[in-house]
Formats: sequence, structure tokens, C-alpha cells
Amino acid sequence: MSQLFSKATLGTLTLQNHLVMSPMTRNRAIGNIPNELMAQYYAQRGSAGLIITEGTSTSPNGLGYPRIPGIFSAAQVAGWKLVTDAVHAKGAKMFIQFMHCGRIAHPLNLPAGARVLGPSAVAAAGDMYTDAEGMKPNALPQAMSETDIKAAIEEFVQAAKNAMAAGFDGIELHGANGYLLEQFIRPNSNQRSDRYGGAIENRARFVLEVADAAIKAIGKDKVGIRLSPFGVASDMPLYDAMETDYTYLAQQLNARGLVYIHLVDHSAMGAPKVPDSMKATFRNVFKGKLILCGGYDAARAESDLAANKADLIAVGRPFLANPDLVARWKAGAKMNEPDMNTFYTPGAKGYTDYPALS
Repeated sequence: MSQLFSKATLGTLTLQNHLVMSPMTRNRAIGNIPNELMAQYYAQRGSAGLIITEGTSTSPNGLGYPRIPGIFSAAQVAGWKLVTDAVHAKGAKMFIQFMHCGRIAHPLNLPAGARVLGPSAVAAAGDMYTDAEGMKPNALPQAMSETDIKAAIEEFVQAAKNAMAAGFDGIELHGANGYLLEQFIRPNSNQRSDRYGGAIENRARFVLEVADAAIKAIGKDKVGIRLSPFGVASDMPLYDAMETDYTYLAQQLNARGLVYIHLVDHSAMGAPKVPDSMKATFRNVFKGKLILCGGYDAARAESDLAANKADLIAVGRPFLANPDLVARWKAGAKMNEPDMNTFYTPGAKGYTDYPALS
């Protein structure tokens, strides 16, 4: 009996299988509002056990990229309700990923009055695409004051309440890939000397306060987090204390009883490998569900579940190009190849037009 395709539990939820669709930025939210096209895209992939949305901003300040959705306005909540209704009709459960881009941003991508914020006034290396003027260097962020930090936590709380109103089954805090939560965790982007900087106990404080506030708002069964230890995306270089720091995070998140930790390993795309010792630490320390992600095919997914390395397996690009991935993996069918040229372009092409098996 295949474990991969059997039912799974996540908190109080029953999932139709052990497969998770990874969060993937797709830039189809015109005006930062989810729409019918997005509802169609997610519903096509509704045979997953759990779908985690693309990164969705909790604040106008967090909309670092063009055409990414938010969940801070009534129109955005209504747009997401279209999506959750369509997905639930296909049997999948759905969590929304909260992605505040922080310093990975450009003012041309932000609405009027919004600010590029970060733990410290340290710009990230690299460029950001803008619809208005093409590629631009990442902006120099304003260092967040304690007032800004409190306001940002409140935005996460309101977003969590909005997510419930929009029909989501839970939320995933994006503490990975170089965005705001990880910007506080990592010493290169966090050069603060107050209680949010310095030792890991301080650098982890913002993330843990966000988690605490979200749990208080909607309950621990509805709050997960994504982490990328040893990830180097968005100017997050490796450093010596990485494993120790992330072990501390595993312990602290376990104490709070989050429903899952979603560990991403981008080595399949050329990033450093997450050491097996680090994955094992999370497996041993964290008593909630562990989701592993990174370069999985059906055989490896099945193998890691059988070896009890993870509770659920998340896949990204295979789901992007194969709306019926579950059926294809079950049948051992040929896979569609993803078209990278249309990953982030507006419209249906390369989004909702990948063929399903006839």
C-alpha cells in the first residue's frame, strides 16, 4: 500500500494524501488581488492533500514583487474566497503563505505610502524586476523601529483573521528564502544592537513573536512555518553557527506547538544541500508534522515517508507543470516539463494551460 497516496492527518484536518503543493510565486494577481484565473489554477491542482498558496503579503509594505497577492484588504479577502471555495470543492485543504518581502523589494512595486523595511538598513545584493522600469537593484530598506515591529506583528494577526474569513484551513509563516522573517534570523541582514539583534535568542525574537501572535489569533493547529536552513536565496550567505541557530529555532517552535515545520532544501536547483544532520534535528526536536521539500519524485517521496524522515512531502515545479500530478505519479505516466519563461508572466499561458492526462 502506497503511503504517499493514502490519507494523512494535519492537526484536526484529514488530507486526501501525503502530497503537498509547495508555495510558488506566480505573479498573476493583477492589482495585488487574487482573481478567477488564480482560482482556476489552484482548483486544477486540487488533487493534492494540502495546497500552500504563493507568498501573500500581510501588508502594503511587504509587496516587494510585482503582481503578488495580499491579504490585508476586503477585495483581497473576497478574491481568496473564490480560490478556497474552488480548491475545497476538489477535496484539497489549503494554507495561505504569509510572505512579507522586507528588503527584497523596490519602491516601484509598492503601493503609494508603503515603505521598504528590514531589520537593518542593509540592502540585499541582486536585482528586482519591476513592471514599470524593468530590473532595478534591491532597495535600501529602512531599519524597523520597535513601533514598526509591533505594527508588523499586528499586520500578521489581522492577516491571519482575514485568512480565516477567506476560508483557509490555516496559514504558513514564510521564514525562508531571504524574506522579512528570515532577514531577522540571519546575522548578515540583522545588524541590530537592541533586543531584536545579536544572539540568536534576539534574532529569533521577531519570528517567535509573530508565531505567538498568530497562534493566539487563530490557534496553533492552524499555524505552520517554512524555514530554509542553509538556504542562500536573496542574499542569505552561509555562516558558521547556522546549525546551532536553527536547532534553537526548532526547539522554540516545538515549545509553541505549531502544526508543522516545512523545511525546504533547494540543492536540486544549485543551492547548498541541507545536511542530513539538520533534517534529523528537526525530526527529533519538533513533535508536530514535518514537511520536507526539494527535488522530490514519486519514488524518493515514497522512500522518505517509509523511512519516517517526514510526515508529508511537498513538491513545486512538478505541480506547476502537471495539474494532475497525483494521477500521473500513481500511473507512472510521462510528465509535462515546466516552461520557465512563463513562471512569472501575467495571463493564462504557462499557468492554467498545462494539459492533464486524457
